[in-house]
Amino acid sequence: MENRAAAIHDSLKHPVIDGDGHWIEPIPVFLEYLSEAGGAGAVDQIKDLWRRNQGWYRATPQERQHHRMRRTIWWGVTADTLDKATGLLPALLNERLPELGIDFAMIYPSFGLSVNGIQDDDLHRAGVRAYNMMTADMFGPYSERFCPVAIIPAHNPDEALEELEYAVVQRGYRAIMLRGNQERKIPGAAEGIDPRKAAWYCDNIALDSPYDYEPVWRRCVELGVAVTQHSGSGRWHDRASISNFTFNHVGHFAESNHAFARGVFLGGLVNRYPSLNFGFMEGGISWACQMCFDLIEHWEKRRRAGLQYPDATNVQELKGFIDRYGDEKLKRNADAIMDNLDAFRPNCSLDELVRPEHVVDDFEAAGIHSEEDVEAVFANNFFFGCEADDRATMWAFDPRMGVRLQPIFSSDFTHFDVPDFKEVIPEAHEMVEKGHVTEQDFREFTFTNAARLHTRNNPDFFKGTVVERAVADELRL
Repeated sequence: MENRAAAIHDSLKHPVIDGDGHWIEPIPVFLEYLSEAGGAGAVDQIKDLWRRNQGWYRATPQERQHHRMRRTIWWGVTADTLDKATGLLPALLNERLPELGIDFAMIYPSFGLSVNGIQDDDLHRAGVRAYNMMTADMFGPYSERFCPVAIIPAHNPDEALEELEYAVVQRGYRAIMLRGNQERKIPGAAEGIDPRKAAWYCDNIALDSPYDYEPVWRRCVELGVAVTQHSGSGRWHDRASISNFTFNHVGHFAESNHAFARGVFLGGLVNRYPSLNFGFMEGGISWACQMCFDLIEHWEKRRRAGLQYPDATNVQELKGFIDRYGDEKLKRNADAIMDNLDAFRPNCSLDELVRPEHVVDDFEAAGIHSEEDVEAVFANNFFFGCEADDRATMWAFDPRMGVRLQPIFSSDFTHFDVPDFKEVIPEAHEMVEKGHVTEQDFREFTFTNAARLHTRNNPDFFKGTVVERAVADELRL
């Protein structure tokens, strides 16, 4: 039977880079590394955590309702034996990659995604270090075809900087991922309460964080690594069905990416570090299309020059309209209405509404002066991981958008939504076969954009790989 993936690959005039592949970490091996990084106590801690996380499956329906226990995933990885072995064994994945129609792959975590979400600081640090030690060791012999991605913990800037030095400087990682939205206890709500039950919020580490992450972004530029986020919003409050995993899962990567991207944009990171690229993985492109337009529309109305100031209202003229058109109740309350002219801020006088310290330009930090400035960030510094079956990817290339976005082909190998590794490239290529995108669009999707993401601050990113020459020719490095 024809290998469609290999046949499609051979028909292309460019290599294929998997911008977001995954592997199945060998858990017993990870525990050995965890013991080395954090001691035997860390192993006991993480096993206790796993038992707690399985609580939904051991609870009765009544207990799930009473405690609002959200439905967690039943199974998360491929069931096919060969594909499962391929995801587990780097040597086998290295051997099969050409057969799957892919030349080079970025390798993101699977189990490691949950490691990056551990709340306990000490266990989190030990788990991240163990993952990075194990992954560097296991993929080290196959650097021609793979680039494993290091987890960078970001509970605070100091731990992020420490792991950047270990992963990039000491172990030679060329790519990193972090969580842009940290779950933190609200200080005022946590006083005198069991910390496990205290109210929490999502701290966007690019905007309004209680910590200063500026040294982290600066160090990423210095080390030549793009900032990629691969984390979801599965614990956020709108994802709390006690019975339906799909309700909790659909769009959770997109929601997390939308939040982090807003912080990156409005927090002015691109303005301060114009050479720093950001990758928002596995959430698709549809949210980014809408966000780009939403920001343009908000810029038109919420920048300082676009604001409508409340004191532009002529009070006497407004009273005249009330006198002419109002009933007795409105006329009787005319003076009081003048202190309630903003429906969203009742009982505020005009003097209070226009206090100068409350008038801000939400786009000032971002350095935005035109619609084109907004589009430039999305077209140059932002990249978006899109899976093969995501038909919305075509929107990135639609000329009616007015801006060309940068989607990155993501195989999502090993996860439940990829039942057959050999069908990933054919599924992605259907967009070309059906006329939804051009061959040039597909080239950018499966090759050029991934190369751009990682070479902007590190032109040697692909040195020594099977795609080194093709990348250099494509980007004229």
